[in-house]
Amino acid sequence: MTARLSRKEQQALTRGALLESAMRVLADKGLHRASIDDIAADAGFTKGAFYANFRSKEALFLEMLDEHFAERLAAIEEVTSSGEDIAEQAARAGQDFSDALRGDPAWCRLFLEFSSHAARHEAFRIEFVARTNAICDRIAGIYERRATELGIVPVVPATDIARMTFAMANGAAIEQLLDPATPDDIFGTMLRLFFAGVLQQSPPADATG
Repeated sequence: MTARLSRKEQQALTRGALLESAMRVLADKGLHRASIDDIAADAGFTKGAFYANFRSKEALFLEMLDEHFAERLAAIEEVTSSGEDIAEQAARAGQDFSDALRGDPAWCRLFLEFSSHAARHEAFRIEFVARTNAICDRIAGIYERRATELGIVPVVPATDIARMTFAMANGAAIEQLLDPATPDDIFGTMLRLFFAGVLQQSPPADATG
């Protein structure tokens, strides 16, 4: 006999199904053409079920964004915790990012479309930027840890380095989305050259005392 799901378990399944359907429907129709009815119907639910879980398409996207940012952060943590040198870590982090883009082009399109939407809708922009700022802060913490391990003081604050790498990632994503001929290792090469410059200009920690 199958155990009956609790209300909390059923809600989690419903939210998961709606998120999966939203990815398909939004990727197919785009943010503005895809309706909440479309998303709910694809998942096999009513519009009421959608609103019981998300207040809007924007709120649903932000939850997807949280999940993707958590995955990217975990990947960065794994790479920077390896025994490789900075150049190798940078190249691998860039390749991991590019592989993720190639494997999920629908997410790349959604991210860019919602980024454009945020530029025109202030309330959503504030929530969107809060999340990008949060992941940049977490990445900055990783860079600060690596700087301590290497015994250097970065030439610019770790928060600025994190924002620079985030901006490079967005640029690489656009290039790879629009031009399939873009080299797979373009972001890894960018990171490797960037961090080589940061290391070259960063003095040893004991020289700044």
